[in-house]
Amino acid sequence: MMDIVLDTPTRTFVEVSEVWVPEGDRLVLAEGNYGDLKEFAAASGQESFGFGEGLPGKAWSDARPVVLKAFEGSCFKRTEAAKAAGLTSAVAVPVFDGETLKAVLVLLCADDSERTGAIEVWQARDDILRLADGYYGSARHFEWVSRHTHFPKGQGLPGAVWAASTPILMRDLGSGYKFIRSESAGKAGLTTGLGLPVPVPGNDTFVLTLLSARGTPLARRFEIWDARSARVGRSKEAVLVDGICAREGPLWSDETERRAAAWQGPIGKVIGSGLPQVMSGTAGLPADYSSFIALPIHQQGELAYIVALYI
Repeated sequence: MMDIVLDTPTRTFVEVSEVWVPEGDRLVLAEGNYGDLKEFAAASGQESFGFGEGLPGKAWSDARPVVLKAFEGSCFKRTEAAKAAGLTSAVAVPVFDGETLKAVLVLLCADDSERTGAIEVWQARDDILRLADGYYGSARHFEWVSRHTHFPKGQGLPGAVWAASTPILMRDLGSGYKFIRSESAGKAGLTTGLGLPVPVPGNDTFVLTLLSARGTPLARRFEIWDARSARVGRSKEAVLVDGICAREGPLWSDETERRAAAWQGPIGKVIGSGLPQVMSGTAGLPADYSSFIALPIHQQGELAYIVALYI
């Protein structure tokens, strides 16, 4: 596996991560990583969301990932607290197991002239993936190119995820021939792409892509874990099948599989609960990482994959 060295970030693209879970007929905060944004954390801890209410509630009712590039005039309920914290945009990703909502993962970003990266939502229409919405930070030209690009099944990162129904890591976006938007990605400084399917009730197809830049990466370490029972041979276990790390070198190999069991470590919490996980602080994380975001993907009635980001 080829390792990509990412510069140590001075500022991250994502500033806040939250997990909202159903409790009765509302979504309540299960976990949140707010960094030093204590006032926004306090405001968030007092909130809950009904069906269709606020950003988490809208992701629940619409049964699809929802991107907000601005909070004013939107469904967002914590606008004043977010403004005071310098937050300007967000994406909410619902986690469904069949018809059942397990949780909603919310990522919040701050916009300035230096932050580059992309969070994209692609939707299949007429056998073509088209951009449903996205947030790009300062990568304005790449955003324009993306809005004028579409993907048939199997083409580019979104199309490859659609065809395989699996998460996919793509390296060297600026020079990789498999990345259709490589020229504009290279100019924007985008280096690493992570694409994942977002299963939802009904027949709609959504693909989420997270594109990371050197100076303000989404994460310094990316992992994809396969938790399908057919892959691991027994339930409540997962195998690391791909990863990119800034400093540690290859994270896996065919000769030395890495496995995680339920409730053992950060990945184990996802396996055991089937829920997204957000952690802050160094306890329980590999050395030199201070936060962790994990998103489970449920398919055909079982936990199929886990995508993990370490910052």
